[in-house]
Amino acid sequence: MFIGRQHELIALQRMYDSKRFEMMVIYGRRRVGKTALIDHFLDGKTALYFTARQQNSRLILQSFAMAIAAYFNQPEVDFRSWDNAIDYLVSQARRHAGDKLVIVLDEFPYAAEAEPSLPSILQIAIDHGLKDTNTMLILSGSNQGFMESKVLGVHSPLYGRRTGQIKLQPFDCFDAARFVEHCTAEDAVRYYATFGGTPYYLAQLDPQLSYEQNVAMLCFDQAGLLYEEPMMMLREELKSPAIYDSILQAVSNGCNTPKIIADHIGLEPTSVSFYLKTLEELRLIERSIPFGEKPTSRKSRIHIKDPFFAYWYRFVAPNVTLIETGSGVEIARKTAESAVFATYVGQQFETMCMQWIFRAFRSGKLPLMPVLTGKWWGNNPLKREETDIDVVAAEPDEKKILLGECKWRNTVNETEMIASLRDRIGLIRGYRETTLAFFTKNPVHETTLAKYRNDPDMIFVCADDMFRER
Repeated sequence: MFIGRQHELIALQRMYDSKRFEMMVIYGRRRVGKTALIDHFLDGKTALYFTARQQNSRLILQSFAMAIAAYFNQPEVDFRSWDNAIDYLVSQARRHAGDKLVIVLDEFPYAAEAEPSLPSILQIAIDHGLKDTNTMLILSGSNQGFMESKVLGVHSPLYGRRTGQIKLQPFDCFDAARFVEHCTAEDAVRYYATFGGTPYYLAQLDPQLSYEQNVAMLCFDQAGLLYEEPMMMLREELKSPAIYDSILQAVSNGCNTPKIIADHIGLEPTSVSFYLKTLEELRLIERSIPFGEKPTSRKSRIHIKDPFFAYWYRFVAPNVTLIETGSGVEIARKTAESAVFATYVGQQFETMCMQWIFRAFRSGKLPLMPVLTGKWWGNNPLKREETDIDVVAAEPDEKKILLGECKWRNTVNETEMIASLRDRIGLIRGYRETTLAFFTKNPVHETTLAKYRNDPDMIFVCADDMFRER
């Protein structure tokens, strides 16, 4: 079952339908669904599809030659160099008539790292041949740093040749919920808080099992497919995986500034900044500042951005010993029932509420354009206390702002919740119109809805409302 990615498919199809040379660059971290996207796009189409492996240049070239021979229905060709292979493709592209000739080089970084001249060879082929043909070249890769510097970067030989790029991201909570479409909204929230939006992780869920059973099977069992997934990904993507693991564990434990993290794991603050930047580029962590503050704000906080990594480091990693002595099912059950997990889900629920805001805007259900988004924390001078705002979205040009409160609790004092958020109006200066949004686990009481039914500046959204149209 293929889910989502409609915007990306439209972009790919637009290139396919054109009558000129196109070059699409698709990248994103492992497991995010790059190959699935390409495969779905190519369904019903013919393409020269080659996936590079971690081999030396000669072996990769031999495999590439076999793919070329199979696609063009030619006897096997023993290309002596990559120049010969790419020149052959150019000659075939010039002869090709009719539909678009699609060439896919998947895991391109493996081939280019084994043969550093490959980007230059492709650049020459494009400039002196392919650009005048009806060819669509797709370069795909999981090594995001390589794709951004060696393919898209200004110093890359291929700079300026691409006609489009897709940095594939994990699904939001609503597309993620389509993997478990028969579950309740509450379980959809718990699933996203646990597995995030990575398609590969979500595809492992068994619809015949409960949430607790799926989590126990995948995460709290030594044989579980996702039991060692974070460490495996760090080993595949990064040098010094033990340092990155230590940083993620520190952030999970509440260390939220570079200095605190460095002190916690025994690194110099100047050194830890490099590792934090890499984890940010992988979208595993995020540096947040209060809405409206300058990027250099000293109030910044670091947290784990990816829900699955946040869950794994918070609940799985500390219990490895118990899991490996056979207590995984019991640990999974206790975790799902704990107040700590409920608090964690509440934190992730704030992210889901922001995702709802973007979807509501696209469907015309929001009174402003969410140009700037985030959350706010700081001092309330009237109350003389520290406070925060869970969700903020603003349209600066129109001086409009939305302030949101997110409550993942079975019961909520609605009067107190509304009064509390009203007290925060004006803490973020420069806006004339304020909309208040209340996101709750369960529907608010009918009397509350009736009281504010005709107030266009009040929005009430419960979990069932959020996931009703998945």
